[in-house]
Amino acid sequence: MLSLQKFQSTTSLLLLARLASCSNIQWSRCKEGEFNTTLSLQCGTLPVPLDYTQPNSSMTFNLEIIRIPAPVQPSRGSIQLNFGGPGSPARGDAVALGPLLQQLSGSAYDLIAFDPRGTGRSIPFICTDDSYHIGQIISQVRSSNDSDNALRRLWERAKADNYICQRLGQGNETAEFIGTAFVARDLISVVDALGEDGMLRYWGFSYGTTLGATVAAMFPERIDKAILDGVQNPHDYYHSHADFEEWVDTDEVFSYYFTSCVEAGPDKCALASLNKTAVALEQDVWNFFDVIRAAPIAVGSDVLDLIGLKSFFLGQLKVSAGWSSLSQFLLALVYGSQQGPLLEALAQALAAGSPDGPANIIPVQSLWGIHCGDMIPRMKLFDEAVAAADRLGKTSRLIGDVVTWNMVHCNQWPWHARETYMGNFHVKTKNPILIASNSRDAHTPLTSALNVSSGFEGSGFLEVDGTGHTVLNVPSACSFKAMVAYWVNGTLPSPGSVCRAPHPFDSFTWADIFNDAMSTNVNESTERRAEFQRWLY
Repeated sequence: MLSLQKFQSTTSLLLLARLASCSNIQWSRCKEGEFNTTLSLQCGTLPVPLDYTQPNSSMTFNLEIIRIPAPVQPSRGSIQLNFGGPGSPARGDAVALGPLLQQLSGSAYDLIAFDPRGTGRSIPFICTDDSYHIGQIISQVRSSNDSDNALRRLWERAKADNYICQRLGQGNETAEFIGTAFVARDLISVVDALGEDGMLRYWGFSYGTTLGATVAAMFPERIDKAILDGVQNPHDYYHSHADFEEWVDTDEVFSYYFTSCVEAGPDKCALASLNKTAVALEQDVWNFFDVIRAAPIAVGSDVLDLIGLKSFFLGQLKVSAGWSSLSQFLLALVYGSQQGPLLEALAQALAAGSPDGPANIIPVQSLWGIHCGDMIPRMKLFDEAVAAADRLGKTSRLIGDVVTWNMVHCNQWPWHARETYMGNFHVKTKNPILIASNSRDAHTPLTSALNVSSGFEGSGFLEVDGTGHTVLNVPSACSFKAMVAYWVNGTLPSPGSVCRAPHPFDSFTWADIFNDAMSTNVNESTERRAEFQRWLY
C-alpha cells in the first residue's frame, strides 16, 4: 500500500457547505458502505440531457458524481477523471487511485469522477443478464486462428451476439445515447455546474485519452489543463475498422520481457535460472502457445486455451510490477509439471483476465455499446473481415487474433451513436495539454502519443523510458516532478526530454518516490539520495 500524505479532515458540515456554495451540484456525504475507503468522499447528482442533439427535449438522466476534496482547501479547482475502457466505470477507480493522483497533481485539486454513459450508474449498456445467453456469448470466444473456419465462425457468432443485444437487451432504448461525444458534453456540463472558473481540467488514461482528445477538439476554448496518459489514436478509434495502431508495439514489449528478464538475473526473474538467452526463452513460450492451441489443458478449475493465455499475457505486459511473478508462472507452466498451487493461482488470474471470464462480460458489453456505436465505417462483406483480421495478425502475433473478436462485433453493430465527433484533431486549445507515454507500451504505443501531440498545437510531451501501459503504471521521480509542475504551474517538459525509470524487474514503487521526495532525514544514506537524484533528472 502506498505511504501517502495524510488527508486533512474534509467532512465537517462547515467545509462541505463552503465547497458547495458556488455549485449547482448538491454535495453530501456518500452513503456509508458504498465505497470501501477511509477517504472523505462527497457525492452528488447532476441532471444532464439524454440527447444533446435535441436541445428542446426535456428528457434527462442523473450523473452520479463523486468528489475527493484536495487535502488543503480552498483548492485550485477540480480535475475530472476517466480511466479508460471504453466500458469501465470511473467512480470506483477514482476512489482507489485518488490518493496517488492527488500526490501527482500537487495535492492542489479536488478530484471528480462519474461513470461514463454505458457503464456503472450511467445508462449501463447490458445486452443480457440471462445466464443462458451470457453462456452463449462467452462460450464462443476464441482466437481467429483456432481453425480454418474460426474467423467465419466468429463473424457469425457476432451476428448472433448482436441479435441478443438488439432483441433481448436495452440496446434499442439506450445504445444511441452512450457515445463518446455525449460523454464529452457531460464533462462540460459538469464544469458548468461546478461554478468554478468555467474551464475544464481533465486527466484521462488509455481510452480516456480519446475522450480527452474529443472534448479538447470539440471545446478547445474551455481547456485549462489536461493530461492524456497512455494515448490511443483517436482518428483510428473513430475511422478504422479495428484499432490497428494500438497493437504495433505489443510484440516488441513481449520480446523485451525476456530481454529484461535475462538482464535482471535469477534473483528477480525465475526464468533466468534456466541460463537461456532471451531469444530462446521467447521461442519456448511461442512453442507453448502452439501446444495450447492444439491441446488446451485443465489448470485448477479452469481450462487454459490460447485466447485465455494470450489475454492473460497482454494484461501482465501492461504492468511491469508483476513481471517477477509472471516469470514464476511461466517457469511452472512452460517448463514444469503444470500442477500445484502456483498454477491454481494462475487459473484464477486467467479467469479474471480473459475476455470470456464471467466478471468481464459486463464491461465487454459496455465496450461494444460505446466503441462499436462510435465506429463510423462498417464492413458489409465477410471478405473485408478477412483482410482486417490478416492486418491485425501481421500487426501483432501475440494479440492480433484475440482482438479480432471485438472487430467482428463492431463492424456488424446495429446502432450508431446519436452524435459522433466528425472533425479532426488538429486543434489549438486555449491552454496547452500534456501528452504522456512510456517508451514501451503493449497497448497504446508511443507512436500514437506522438501522433496526437503533433495535432494539438503547443501541447507538451512527457516520455518515460519505461515499460507498461500508461505513465501511471511506471513510477518515476522525473515524471512525478513533471506532472506536479504541469498541474501546479502549467509548466511543460522541455522538448525532447525523456524521463528515466527503474528497470522493470526492480521493485520500485510510487511510495518509494514519494517517501524520497518528502524525506528530510539527514541520516539517509548518500547512496539512496544519489539513486533518487539519478531518477529525478
